[in-house]
Amino acid sequence: MNIGWYLAVSALIFCIGAAGVLIRRNPLVILLCLELMLNAANLALIGFARMWGNHDGQIFALIVLVVAACEVTVGLGIIVAMYRRRLPIDVDELRELQG
Repeated sequence: MNIGWYLAVSALIFCIGAAGVLIRRNPLVILLCLELMLNAANLALIGFARMWGNHDGQIFALIVLVVAACEVTVGLGIIVAMYRRRLPIDVDELRELQG
């Protein structure tokens, strides 16, 4: 399969994620869109690794998946803390977490 297809799908997924981050105001949806963007980057890395016949891109994609999992864990923890404290969930209304 040609690498152009991998890159086209990756660019499409990345644009959908970027549009979701810019348009939506719900922090949960923003986290999901960030995950889409990271997965698009992973798809491009794996496509380039297949093109060159090298496994370094696939190893780096696994590292990116670990970072994405950590990001989701911390982000969901913050969102749950905001729901429990009855803080505004809209990103535009939320100014700071009050300790």
